[in-house]
Amino acid sequence: MTTPLYESNLKSLPKIGSGKVRDIYAVGADKMLIVTSDRLSAFDVILGDPIPEKGRVLTEMANFWFAKLGHVVPNHLTGIDPESVVSGEAEKAQVRGRSIVVRKLKPLPIEAVVRGYIIGSGWKDYQQTGAVCGIQLPKGLQQAAKLAEPIFTPATKAEMGDHDENISFEQMAKTIGADLAARVRDISLKLYKEAADYAATKGIIIADTKFEFGLDEKNNLVLIDEVLTADSSRFWPASEYRVGISPPSFDKQFVRDYLETLAWDKKPPAPKLPAEVLAKTSEKYREALQRLTGKTLREDS
Repeated sequence: MTTPLYESNLKSLPKIGSGKVRDIYAVGADKMLIVTSDRLSAFDVILGDPIPEKGRVLTEMANFWFAKLGHVVPNHLTGIDPESVVSGEAEKAQVRGRSIVVRKLKPLPIEAVVRGYIIGSGWKDYQQTGAVCGIQLPKGLQQAAKLAEPIFTPATKAEMGDHDENISFEQMAKTIGADLAARVRDISLKLYKEAADYAATKGIIIADTKFEFGLDEKNNLVLIDEVLTADSSRFWPASEYRVGISPPSFDKQFVRDYLETLAWDKKPPAPKLPAEVLAKTSEKYREALQRLTGKTLREDS
């Protein structure tokens, strides 16, 4: 197992910034290097302990889906080897297996969320209003119920540390324009349905997911960021799915469950995580990759 990477430190490229998980560097004027660290955020707080192999798993899984769904919408990948744009063995080791070189695009200021099941913030909204993002749902749904058809429920992109806020399609249309909003919705639903159908053959339910999009210089819509990973989606093992409960998932659930047992106010600094929680979380990420893609992480990566 490789040494966990909490934060990259590349001197050969100008750093653009860091998100909760990713560090972004400029590669010339029109491309970027995205390094996926092993950082983990829970309740919108970045934890101090990295999850071993998490960044490599997320990168491998996103690349799998980018290739599988490339016929639906173009994506931001360039195909350039990340190791070719940095200098020296120490920097190559930092980017190996966990990085991509992408086109620099104009990101849309919304999260494109698709829900096939009623869970998470959608379940909370439904309990309060009977609707999710302005979409009225049938009465009497239980937690984790499968919806008759997947629904598109956009959200605002929050600043670091803030929560994304669910919005209606009409609000999204006002933000980015009606035509573009309709394109984002239709493509997001198509991506979700294809991915969910495929995952079902592997014994995995994709309960919901979020996509992000950008525009190129010709205003073509391009899929960006990560796609259908355990960080951006809720994956449930079909064998353990039950209506009326929140099913176990292939992501940071072990971390969330552990943190919920503590007297922590969910504000920085986050508590330290025990070794067994880190190991179990890493194992869940790797299991999702293996089950969905048939791949395991290469030891030499």
